[in-house]
Amino acid sequence: MSETVRIVPCPTCRKPVKWSPASRYRPFCSERCRLIDFGAWADERYKIPGEPLDDLSSDEMDEEQ
Repeated sequence: MSETVRIVPCPTCRKPVKWSPASRYRPFCSERCRLIDFGAWADERYKIPGEPLDDLSSDEMDEEQ
């Protein structure tokens, strides 16, 4: 029985990527694309929708409990 290899587009450059354990950077095609994506999250170009959080630091949150 042959196993079908799933091909997905790289989220950064859209290049086809084999979805398998051998694909070191999956879902990205390369370390470069992985780092570009990571940098976009760090620069807050990507955001997850939700309610804004209070500006309390974690120390202040611990004191409130």
